[in-house]
Amino acid sequence: MMMRTPLRILGGVALLLAVAFGLLALQINTLLQPVDIPAAAHGEVFVTIEPGSPTSGIAAALQEAGLIRSSTVFRYWAKYRAMDHKFKAGNYLLSYGMTIEEIMKKLVAGDVFRNTVMVTVPEGLTLEQIAERLAASGLVDYEEFFELASTAAPALGQVLPGQRYAMEGYLFPDTYEFEEGATAQTILNRLQSQLATVLDDRLRARAAELDLSIHQVLTLASLIEREVQVDSERQLVSAVLHNRLRRKMLLQIDATVIYALGEHKTVVLYKDLEVDSPYNTYKVAGMPPGPIAAAGRRSIEAALFPADVDYLYYRAKEDGSGGHYFAKTLAEHNANYSKVQTNRSKR
Repeated sequence: MMMRTPLRILGGVALLLAVAFGLLALQINTLLQPVDIPAAAHGEVFVTIEPGSPTSGIAAALQEAGLIRSSTVFRYWAKYRAMDHKFKAGNYLLSYGMTIEEIMKKLVAGDVFRNTVMVTVPEGLTLEQIAERLAASGLVDYEEFFELASTAAPALGQVLPGQRYAMEGYLFPDTYEFEEGATAQTILNRLQSQLATVLDDRLRARAAELDLSIHQVLTLASLIEREVQVDSERQLVSAVLHNRLRRKMLLQIDATVIYALGEHKTVVLYKDLEVDSPYNTYKVAGMPPGPIAAAGRRSIEAALFPADVDYLYYRAKEDGSGGHYFAKTLAEHNANYSKVQTNRSKR
């Protein structure tokens, strides 16, 4: 009987210890869980980790922000996971739904919050309009960006005599995200690099097959971009341009006259066709010296893959559709004019 008493005592102690450890483990597990989102909170909170902050200071800041349940558990868990000396300073956007493990991984990775600005550059904008849009978003100073873009040589192409602006047509229209404080050069490089991505090996091989330089491709694409409103007509207009160039006919593109005038116009008058400019394709043979706008992917594709048709002319329908009548001969083209007159009378 005397031998059983110590065994019973030891057994009781072991049981108590097991229960205690179990409760401790349960408590730690509870404290490791994400906090409940406060009723008045929006789910996210900024936390700043100052350079040189000890783990205890980081843990205290996280608990004060309501992101963790226990700074003590955070400190010991970070030590247990060998992360306590790997946290990086910075501003972090953290969520109330994050586990301690997720928070620590974010701090170790240095996944800091960066203020960014989203800006969309639509297709068909001129260099001046792109500079205005970037300046309106607060990303750049208009004068600084425009001066840089109008004089710096494009990475992919060339600058020809008579060309108005060096980067015209070389800044690809797309939606971009930039960090606040990004330099004008950084933004310029990004828009150029996006164009380089779009002009992949397939498109460059096609340009070589047509014996066209990148500059010529972008010039043709810009004409298509400014002339076409109905997407299905891009390849048809491209065919007209290619056919006229092949026959050494004047391109006679209204959009180039508007660009030569340097002003926005919806109707080109006969007197406008006399403007003295290398961009006036009613007077100057061949392509203009450079692009007149930023062409999108569809117009670039159309410039390289024109429709297999014999059209030499097109005329706006003026019926509100944005479409065109196409013709193979001048007689057909003139006949289409009577259709336009009819459409005008109906409007």
